[in-house]
Amino acid sequence: MTARRHWHKKLSGVAELVAGNRLRLLQSGAEFFPALIAAIDAAQSEIHLETYIFNADSSAEAVRDALIRAAQRQVQVRVLVDGVGSHTLPAGWRKILEGGGVSLLVYRPLVMGWLANPRSLRRLHRKLAVIDARIAFVGGMNLMDDFEPVRFDAPRLDFSVEVQGPLLDSIHQNMCRLWRLVALSQLQPGEYKTAVKPAWPTDGHVRAAFVVRDNFAHRRDIERNYLVALARARKEIVIASAYFLPGRRFRKLLKKAAERGVQVKLLVQGRTDHPLFQAATRALYRDLLADGVKVYEYQASELHAKVAVVDGHWATVGSSNIDPFSLLLAREANIIIDDQAFGRDLQQRLSQAMSQSLELDPAEWQRRAWPHRMLSWLAYGGVRWIVGLVGGGRWV
Repeated sequence: MTARRHWHKKLSGVAELVAGNRLRLLQSGAEFFPALIAAIDAAQSEIHLETYIFNADSSAEAVRDALIRAAQRQVQVRVLVDGVGSHTLPAGWRKILEGGGVSLLVYRPLVMGWLANPRSLRRLHRKLAVIDARIAFVGGMNLMDDFEPVRFDAPRLDFSVEVQGPLLDSIHQNMCRLWRLVALSQLQPGEYKTAVKPAWPTDGHVRAAFVVRDNFAHRRDIERNYLVALARARKEIVIASAYFLPGRRFRKLLKKAAERGVQVKLLVQGRTDHPLFQAATRALYRDLLADGVKVYEYQASELHAKVAVVDGHWATVGSSNIDPFSLLLAREANIIIDDQAFGRDLQQRLSQAMSQSLELDPAEWQRRAWPHRMLSWLAYGGVRWIVGLVGGGRWV
């Protein structure tokens, strides 16, 4: 048995990889929105779409109008948005969508502030779309323009995967199931009948798996797949995570990989929209750098990606950050891929992003002034306190 097949066998116990898929990696809105809108415009029967943020901007408006065009062609259009991420969606936009024939549900609407009910931080963070059960999109991109809410010189760095193939079966079933659950919880019977069954081309060759995180049967599935991949890495680990705050077990595996000669590279935010998280994340850099892990802070724009490549062929793209809110609290969805060509494509794009990043100097971080270190550890402790308050379980 070759080393790669042995690696396969170990991984298959965590995520069952389905053969025969055709995948296309999409980077940022310039590639994602045209592909999504084209698929919506070609829809004949049914559209399911989930997003954390549905923002009122030009890119999201183009998707909104495509959804309405589909509904007016008698396509069943179902849109599920998060009650926190999309709380700024204007009432006028909702009226336009529903008036145009789109069924819109809000996942766990936030009636009061989260401090009144800390468990309200259990959000729908997935970014998914399935059209006619024949093409799907899985990734980290919200319905939000690349230059919103802060305009950088370059577009937000993020990724999605266009999926055709047998993997559609599990994606479609999962989205239909969640729609039924939310519809029933909001006393909207009859809102959950599906019109189509999955179909796909037969010329795909990529092995892939659809992996979710929820608070029921799949609490640690995404994290578990990461841990197995890190433990089996032999040459290189490249991780890009907008919010990187892993538990001890995850960090230990990164350090062990570096000790056995694996090149470990982390791409994290340099320009952040959450200073508390960045401060908490920086509490981890000193030890990681000392153990041979390379850390790059992205400078060109906002980093929103949640992706990884291990040994050039194992890859994941999705909505899950490597932090306790994604790994312990939110509903998330990732696709896991085993394919050299896909892994090479993603790795090249991440290498380009690293060339636009600041590589942190281990010696400089060893000399970091104690007030900065204290601030970071206070932020880290604050995040741990919030996770405990929410009841996210043990963060290890």
